[in-house]
Amino acid sequence: MGDFITVRGFVATDITTSTTPGGVATASFRIGSTGRRYDRSAGAWVDGHTNWFRVQGYRQLAGNLACSIRKGQPVIVTGRLRMRSWERDGRIYHSAEIDADSVGHDLTLGSANFIRTVKNNAQTALEDAAPAEDGPDAADSDFGESGFTEGEETPGEIMVEDVNGDYISVDTETGELAGSPA
Repeated sequence: MGDFITVRGFVATDITTSTTPGGVATASFRIGSTGRRYDRSAGAWVDGHTNWFRVQGYRQLAGNLACSIRKGQPVIVTGRLRMRSWERDGRIYHSAEIDADSVGHDLTLGSANFIRTVKNNAQTALEDAAPAEDGPDAADSDFGESGFTEGEETPGEIMVEDVNGDYISVDTETGELAGSPA
């Protein structure tokens, strides 16, 4: 049994990355979650109290946070809640931290493009597999080592398959599909 929590809010700080002495990748940021309510007397939505949390991610999640999340973006965080307290100069301070299991963009306020990352073990296994001598990877194939027609892909470019089976380039900075309307 544990104290699991889901928080919806905005990223308040830049992502900070580091590595533990044991070699585990970490990434952290602060999230502000403000409740809103409708004030009938004023006829408008008003902000309530803001709760602040430090979000900490480890291993693969840390790498994905560093590549995907930016200050000011709306996110949803799920993880284990940890309350910390310490004393300094005679005062007691408290902080709420979330050891994140998952973090994602809040799609009620915008859109995002998802790109699955490949774990190193699976990628190594695929690279080590030898192509069949008489299979579809035979020498008379029109495809190069990458699986795309020569000249169709540049190094470092990310390609995704659309619903028609065509491959479309993805802008690695913004995550948007190349040639898609703004």
